Amino acid sequence: MVAADMNISMRAGSFNYLEKHPERRISIFQNSYIVAITLTAGIGGLLFGYDTGVISGALLYIKEDFEQVKNSYFLQELIVAMALVGAIFGATIGGYINDALGRKMAIVVADFCFAVGSLIMAIAPNPYVIIIGRFLVGLGVGAASVTAPVYIAEVSPSEIRGGLVGFNALMITGGQFLSFVINYGLTKVPGTWRWMLGVAGSPAVVQLVFMIFLPESPRWLYFKNKKEAAANVLSKIYPSPRLEDEIEILEFHLEKEQKNKVKVNYSDVFKLKEIRVAFICGAGLQAFQQFTGISIVLYYSPIIIQLAGFKSNDAALFLSLIVSGLNAGGTILGIYLIDASGRKKLTLGSLSGVAIALTILSVACFIIGHDNASQVYAWLAIIGLALYIIFFAPGMGPVPWAVNSEIYPEEYRGICGGMSATVNWICSVIMSISFLSVVDAIGLGGSFMILLGVTIVAIVFVIIYMPETKGLTFEEVSNIWKEKAYGKAKNDISLVEKTNT
Repeated sequence: MVAADMNISMRAGSFNYLEKHPERRISIFQNSYIVAITLTAGIGGLLFGYDTGVISGALLYIKEDFEQVKNSYFLQELIVAMALVGAIFGATIGGYINDALGRKMAIVVADFCFAVGSLIMAIAPNPYVIIIGRFLVGLGVGAASVTAPVYIAEVSPSEIRGGLVGFNALMITGGQFLSFVINYGLTKVPGTWRWMLGVAGSPAVVQLVFMIFLPESPRWLYFKNKKEAAANVLSKIYPSPRLEDEIEILEFHLEKEQKNKVKVNYSDVFKLKEIRVAFICGAGLQAFQQFTGISIVLYYSPIIIQLAGFKSNDAALFLSLIVSGLNAGGTILGIYLIDASGRKKLTLGSLSGVAIALTILSVACFIIGHDNASQVYAWLAIIGLALYIIFFAPGMGPVPWAVNSEIYPEEYRGICGGMSATVNWICSVIMSISFLSVVDAIGLGGSFMILLGVTIVAIVFVIIYMPETKGLTFEEVSNIWKEKAYGKAKNDISLVEKTNT
């Protein structure tokens, strides 16, 4: 088994393989088929970003139309958080659909939820119907969040996988930026918030139509014994002779899986040490993405800006638009850096910058909270908010999604990806539904000080638990966890062999 693994490690996308055959490397724009798949799958990321970002502006106008929302922090938090509650269920359901019915079907289900939820919100007669629509949209957000990165990763050559999965993160931040552009552009239109919330249905229908013409993931097809269909897809991605090498490595791992007859259960994620270690890393990154405050900044930035001293809706939305633009721009930088510098270095640099930004935010907001009305500190808070996004977007934005799309073995990728995304959404709900109440209790400066403490803990977590997966094949990443779990001498132990001993 060890000899066979060593032989395979020289093939199909590994470091050694591409060093030996540099002419077989594929660049991002070399293959229009890969670009088309990435762009279409990325519409799910666009919807993800739009539907999570649009509520920050829409809420300002929902409060004007419904007195009970204006007078209740709880209703405001519930409207924001209900999409995230839906995302928890959507990520779990999406993980199951990914494994059972395929990545393509999971995207179709997400689009249906987006379209129906958007329509319900657009015609909502009261805030409680808005909440129902937000839940349905959240189902789509959750399913898209776990499916799009995996789908893109499984059609991507290993040498450009990080950048292409990072493109999905760009679409998320692009969707958030688009939501602020539309929010600002609709400020004078009658029925403002209805247009803001309803417009997301259109891209969902567009993606639904495009998905008819796109293939299923070749890895999913191959591991479902649909080899001819998988080979047909792979032939459009890889030229010969790399095509034959890619098929050969898939066949090797399929035979290995069938021989071991691994039966996947949710409990195995915690029972099997190598899967548990990988899940701790993946879920931990997702948790820290939220606990370092990104949901708060994205969903409440207009309110934060108003609390900092800029009172009008127009000013708050305009400054939020600038912050969101920085988010999209930073993600573009992240697409380059994630494969150039590596996942771990990028994450540590990102978190270090976030810590600096939160320090500035904490100090500025603490002074403002003690009745200092000087615009100097208001602008200092805006600078801190901008720096937060500048540092967060290239690293902690795309890296948790990219890492979770590549660190799990094939048979556990859907389940673990769904569970990890669920962790992300649970943490996002916690942050979103508690923020205004915490600010009311301890002030804006104290709230950001808590986030600063969490960011420092996140840096320690990344140093200890996160490996570097830059450029590695899925199989090479799997060996990292085996070594962490059982030691180098036992890194060839299979899941079933370990379970039966």
